[in-house]
Amino acid sequence: MLRAGNVGLPNVGKSTLFNAVVANAQAQAANFPFCTIEPNVGLVTVPDARLEVLAKISNSEQILPARVEFVDIAGLVKGASKGEGLGNQFLANIREVDCIVHVVRCFDDDDIIHVHTTVDPARDIEIINLELVLSDLGQAEKRIERARKEMRTKKEAAVEVAALEKLLPALEEGLSARTVALDDDEKAALKHPGFLSLKPIIYAANVSENDLATGNAYVEAVRAIAAKEGSQVVVISAQVEAELVELSAEDRAEFLDSLGVKEGGLQSLVTATYDLLGLQTHFTTGPKETRAWTIHKGDKAPKAAAEIHSDFEKGFIRAETVAYADLAEHGSMAACKAKGLVRMEGKEYVVAEGDVMEFHLSV
Repeated sequence: MLRAGNVGLPNVGKSTLFNAVVANAQAQAANFPFCTIEPNVGLVTVPDARLEVLAKISNSEQILPARVEFVDIAGLVKGASKGEGLGNQFLANIREVDCIVHVVRCFDDDDIIHVHTTVDPARDIEIINLELVLSDLGQAEKRIERARKEMRTKKEAAVEVAALEKLLPALEEGLSARTVALDDDEKAALKHPGFLSLKPIIYAANVSENDLATGNAYVEAVRAIAAKEGSQVVVISAQVEAELVELSAEDRAEFLDSLGVKEGGLQSLVTATYDLLGLQTHFTTGPKETRAWTIHKGDKAPKAAAEIHSDFEKGFIRAETVAYADLAEHGSMAACKAKGLVRMEGKEYVVAEGDVMEFHLSV
């Protein structure tokens, strides 16, 4: 399951946002630093209107959306990499996630204390990113000495050493590991202990309700930084998300429309996360259930089958496959088969976004 970690300075709206997007979450949100000490974890279902359509076609008993695990990590401060503000504990929490949602304060409010008095997204981003870099620098310096010794007995250690030798100069200059060009083998070699500044980042620009549709100068500052490092930006309002929780689906749509936006922050975050990590969705559907499955773009059919059960990859024979758009248009598998839209795909088939699949397996 995909794990996304919310990070940022204290009092930027992280826990308020977490409470709003995670069903039944009980993350404490209050107007003082270090309000969140232990990380709060919540499961979020991935919104996908296609599931309802497929469930209706199959007359499914239940719908099972894909899920994302959100981890609300306590606010970091300058000096976190040296233990300030319980920083070592919080940095360890970040190490366990697949991607980072960096919540950045992009609103003015005299009633909400900013840990550095003024609102300055560029400064705030620099503080957090530098703490991640400094933590990585310490890890890299320790790891390279160990890896060099391991080269005598382990061939794979040479790849790690080569990767670390690329990484260290950038980290010493205060640059994120994400800015270093690494091949797939080098990235795999650095997966453990998990370099923090190598993790993909989505900047969640937290704005007031009035700026949700248009953004503001603070948001533009965040976008400029993200563009330089190839990161994503999502404009979100924790204030609006908190209000949406109390509304029905119909009232939510009307409220968002009145603000000039088409979707809530959860949908925006999930879409950006999938895009950043190169993920996509395929479906299985039948009378018992309609279900969404998350795989990486480029995965072949046996790998998609393995998401259902690890044994399915070994026993894979073929996959009966139809595009979601075709099934939705024609209303049944029988109609799609009559029009030649259902395909039998083998082991080398690269799964497409929205494929509806039934796997045939050896017993």
